[in-house]
Amino acid sequence: MDRASRLEATYEWSRANPFRFDALIVGAVGLVVVAITGTYIGSMAGWISLGLIAPLAWRRSRPVASTAAVAVVGFAQLAILDDLLFADVAIPLTIYALTAYGPRWAGRAALGLAFVGTMLAGAKYYRLNTTDLPFFAGFVGAMLLASWALGTMRRLRQREQDRLLERARLLEQERSQEIRLAATAERARIAREMHDVVAHSLSVTISQADGGRYAARTDPQAAVAALETISVTGRQALNDMRALLGVLRQDDDQPLAPQPDADIIPDLVEQVRAGGLDVSLEITGRAHKLPPGPALAAYRIVQESLTNVLKHAGPTSRAWVRLNWEPQGLQIEVIDDGRGAGAGLNGIDTGDGQGIRGMTERATLHGGRLEAGPRTGGGFTVRALLPYGGAS
Repeated sequence: MDRASRLEATYEWSRANPFRFDALIVGAVGLVVVAITGTYIGSMAGWISLGLIAPLAWRRSRPVASTAAVAVVGFAQLAILDDLLFADVAIPLTIYALTAYGPRWAGRAALGLAFVGTMLAGAKYYRLNTTDLPFFAGFVGAMLLASWALGTMRRLRQREQDRLLERARLLEQERSQEIRLAATAERARIAREMHDVVAHSLSVTISQADGGRYAARTDPQAAVAALETISVTGRQALNDMRALLGVLRQDDDQPLAPQPDADIIPDLVEQVRAGGLDVSLEITGRAHKLPPGPALAAYRIVQESLTNVLKHAGPTSRAWVRLNWEPQGLQIEVIDDGRGAGAGLNGIDTGDGQGIRGMTERATLHGGRLEAGPRTGGGFTVRALLPYGGAS
């Protein structure tokens, strides 16, 4: 590990363990004080030096309490001792720490209190008619101002770092959300294409099979042609299905799971809530066992509605999912209070065939209905009814 790497590792450790790092610094400073002023050991000057240095261990974790302790000991020094101490260097260090890590008002208050202490110390330790007093006042005042200015710069730099870190976190969250939305949209697109392939192929196959059955009695050649059409259509449908399933199989890391249905809508809501959306779920009535088709449609309608809330309602919006098991069918209602309605229906329905049109088709396919539109006072509402028996 090179020198830069060691410095970076030490810096990261100090940020993660501020008290331990500062305690080590205090211990080192204490050893220096003892080495320079060994005569203070066991004396009142020694105890006051310890009282000035020890609170620096909490200069980042508890800056206000640390500064208050140093201030109390400092004024006690003015009242008890007749000379300055080497440990008084803790005062500008405390002002720096409080300005950098404490409340803004506390840094200014500490600077003013330090100036008061400087004037009292000058009046006590120096005669007013000596040339040492202006030098002392100027030197200490400049040092206090420099400590406060450096603390202010450190505070601004830390604020900028926090802002950049928050921005990076939000960008990463947005990127993850876009990936999830893109994956959801792609799965929905593949499901719709598969539905089109199966519906079209089966319709052609059934039509040709019925026609061939009647034609076989009078025109065997027509029956053969119908069988050929069925064969070509079946092969084409099989190829299309393999292509779609091949896309789904590309992600080998994803575990196999059963087809989603209405029973796992609570899990879907919890997943969306974990993604950052404030969403509530309300279930009323006695639950019925839906057929696979309507059950999947119920899940997809809730999923697409919540996806639209994530995409269009705004970062501070809320959503409510209500499942009402009525006698005639499952009533689904997804409401949000965001700004998505401002875009109109075209803004909610995406250009690749998803959105409200896809949800409406799913509900209609199983004999139900779906209504969607802006709410009075803001937000959007999606309301669907899926009969228990599916399409008749």
